[in-house]
Order: sequence, then C-alpha cells, then structure tokens
Amino acid sequence: MGSVLLAAMVAFLLGAVVVGLAVVKGLFPLPGPQAETAQKAAVRAGSLPASAPAASPAALAEHQNDIEGRMATLEERLDTLNAEAEAASGNAARAESLLIAFAARRALDRGAPLGYLEDQLRLRFGNAQPNAVATVIAAAKAPVTVDQLLAGLDSLAPSLTETPANTGAWDRIKREVSGLFVIRRDATPSPAPQMILGRARILLTAGRTDDAVAELRRLPGAAGATDWFAAARRYDDAHRALDVLETTAVLDAHALRDAGGQAAAQPAAAGD
Repeated sequence: MGSVLLAAMVAFLLGAVVVGLAVVKGLFPLPGPQAETAQKAAVRAGSLPASAPAASPAALAEHQNDIEGRMATLEERLDTLNAEAEAASGNAARAESLLIAFAARRALDRGAPLGYLEDQLRLRFGNAQPNAVATVIAAAKAPVTVDQLLAGLDSLAPSLTETPANTGAWDRIKREVSGLFVIRRDATPSPAPQMILGRARILLTAGRTDDAVAELRRLPGAAGATDWFAAARRYDDAHRALDVLETTAVLDAHALRDAGGQAAAQPAAAGD
C-alpha cells in the first residue's frame, strides 16, 4: 500500500515538472495584459444595451410642442392663482375698512372717543376721502348724540312754541290770527306747535335730522334755538361723512389702504 502512494506522488511530481518545462518553452502561452483588457472590454460591451435609434424630426417637434403646451398651462394656472390672491387681498382690505367705518359710527352714536380708530380712518380712508375723515374726527372731539338732541329739544320746547317777547305787535297779531284760521288738506301735517314738536322727535329718533330741523324752524321761537340747530347740523354732517366712508369701502375701493398703508390690491376686471 505504501509503495502505491509513493508511486503516485512520484508520478504527480513528474507531471508538474513536465508542464513547467512546457510553459517555459512556450508550448502553453499565458494570457498577457492586452488579452485581459480585450476580454474585459468584450464583457462590458456585451452587458451594455444596444443604442437607441435616432429620433426623427417629427417626433422631436411633437415632443417640443408637448413641453410648450405644458408650460403654457402652468403659466395660465400661475396667473389664475395670482389673480385670486390679489382679489382675496383686495376684498380683505375692503372688509376691514368697512368694519373700521362701522366702529367709528358706533363710537359717535355713543358719544365715545375714537381712540385707535382715528389713526385707522386716516390710514385707510385718508387718501380716498380726506374731507370725510376730517369731519368724522372733528365730530368725535365734540360728539353730539341723538339722546342729547332729544334732551335739548325737550328743554327748548316751551320757548320754541311761544312767540318771542321782542316780536312786534303786528307780527304777533298775524301769527295769532294765522293760527286761528287754517285751511289744509287731510294729508298735510298739522302746523300746531305741539304737533310739530312731536314730528320732530320722531324724525330725530329715525336719524332724519334734516327733516327734524326743517319742522322745528316753523315754530315761532325757532330763532332762539341757534345752538341746538348748530349741534343738529354737526350730528348730520358727521353721519353723512360716515355714509361716504362706508360707500367708499363697498363700491369705490381704488384708493383704499390696507393695515400696512399699502394700496389694496383690486380684482382684475372681467375679460382682462
């Protein structure tokens, strides 16, 4: 058994020696660097996909048109979003301005000072309606309320319904006679002083100051109520100015300003 193993080992060694001699003699050449490089390039070339055929001009033009169409759609969408944002900003400034005008009206009706509303009125309406803003601010510094006007009218009622003592005899007689004989239609308001006072109170309560003043000027003692008429005029002027500000906020907001003093963005007109 040992002799067999020894013979096998000797045969293996002899074979290795023979192969080594053959390689040295050039009978079995080893692959060189160039062969390895060529082999690797062949492997890489086999692993790459075949190049795509060149696109035709028609296909390129169609692809370009598709890109341009998408860009136009995106630009249109951006324009729409910008218009919606500007409209929302303009509507917000308009609503805020209207709330400021409402708050100023409430302050005047209560005879309270404007406080911070004074600056807001100047900021938001000063450019659009400077005269109305100045009138409201001046009225707030010496406020006149409906309750004050009614109380003043009640205190003046006796002097309003009586003929002044300095009235001439002839004027007094004419007034007395005209009060005795009055011909009027059923729909015509009564000229009796107490009836006039009653109508004036109703008109004042309804906010119709001008009509109340017109009624009271018909009374015999109207000349002695100049201070009351002046107060009624200030009340009426202030509320007319507030009407102007509210109308501006709703219908004519081109010159309104937002809380930062910037011009309020306005929605684009239809068809633009």
